[in-house]
Amino acid sequence: MHNLHINLTQAGFLMSSIALTGFLLALPAGLILQRFGTKRSGLLALGFLITGGVMGAIAPTFFVLAISRIIEGIGAGLIGVIAPATLAQWFPPRQLGTAMGIWATWAPVGSIVMYNIAPALNSHFGWRSIWWFGVGYTILTALLYANFIRRPPEEKKEIKPSNPLSEMRSAFSQRGIWLLAITFACFNLVLVSLGTYYPTFLSTIHGYSLDKAGFYSSLATMLILFSAPFAGWLSDRIGSRRWFLAGPFLAIAVLLLFPFRVSGWQIILVMILQGLIAGAIPTMTFAATSEVVAKPEWAGLGLALILVGQNFGQLIGPIFFGDIAQYYGWIIAGYSLIPFCLVGFGCAWKLRLH
Repeated sequence: MHNLHINLTQAGFLMSSIALTGFLLALPAGLILQRFGTKRSGLLALGFLITGGVMGAIAPTFFVLAISRIIEGIGAGLIGVIAPATLAQWFPPRQLGTAMGIWATWAPVGSIVMYNIAPALNSHFGWRSIWWFGVGYTILTALLYANFIRRPPEEKKEIKPSNPLSEMRSAFSQRGIWLLAITFACFNLVLVSLGTYYPTFLSTIHGYSLDKAGFYSSLATMLILFSAPFAGWLSDRIGSRRWFLAGPFLAIAVLLLFPFRVSGWQIILVMILQGLIAGAIPTMTFAATSEVVAKPEWAGLGLALILVGQNFGQLIGPIFFGDIAQYYGWIIAGYSLIPFCLVGFGCAWKLRLH
C-alpha cells in the first residue's frame, strides 16, 4: 500500500478480485475442463498463475497490480474446478472422501505457510519477493504436475463431449447439484465472514494486539488441516456423506451464539471447536459432487457450479456481515449468520446421498 500509494478501498479490491474472478470464471472453467481434459487444463491454470505472479512482482502501479490479480484469479478459478475433477477420475467412491479431505486442506495450508513466510521475505527482500516466491513455487508445481499427472485408469477414461453447451444444460438441469451449490455458498458466506472480521473484533473490543488477534483467529484454520482429512477418511469407513455434510451446519449454528460473547480462554475453545466442525463440509461437498450428477463426465460441470456458490458466498458474506456489525453490533451480526447455517443444513439434508 505504501509503495504503490494504494488506499484501503483499492487494497480491498485486490483481495476481493480473486473471488470475483472465480465467480465469473467458474462456469467457463467447467467447459474448459470438458474440452481440454484435466492435464492440459491444469497446465493452463498454472500458466495463468505464473503470468499473473510475474506481472504482480514487477507492477509499477496499482492498475497493473490489479490486472495481475485478475489473471491470477483465472488460474485459481480453474484449479478450483480441475483439481477435484482429477481426483474424481482417479479414486473410486470408497476412497474419494479421504482424497478430497486431503485436497481440501489446500487453502488453509497455503494460508498458514504464507502468513509465516511472507513477513520474513518482506523484511529481508521487500514486498515484491513474496510475488517472486509464489512464481517460483508455481513453476515447481507445474513441473511436478506435468510429470506426475497421467491419463486416468482405462475404466475411468475422460469422455469429451461433442457439444459441451448441451452437456452443461443437461448437467445443470439436475436438482442435486443446485442444492449442493447453495449448501457450499452458505458455508463460505458464514466462514469467510467470521474469518474476515474476527481479528478486528478481538483487536478493537478485547484490545488484543494484531499478532495475537490473528493467531487466535487462525486456530480454526489450523484445525481444519486435521478435521478435513479425518472427516473424509471417516465418511469412507462408514460409507456415509449425508450426516458429515448436513450435521456440521447445525453445530456451527449453535456455535454462532458464542464467538462475540466470550472472552479469555473461551475464545480459544470456540475457535478450536469451529475448526474441528467446519473441516467436514468442504470435504463432503467435493466428494459428493460425483454422487449427485447423473454421469461421471459431468463432475467437472458440477464442480464449476459449486465454485460459483463458493465465490458468491465469499463475495456477499463480508459485505452483509460488515453492515450488520456496523449498525447493530457484533453479537447481532453473529446471530445473523445462523439462518444461513439452517439453509445450508436444509439443502444438504435434501440431497440424495448415502
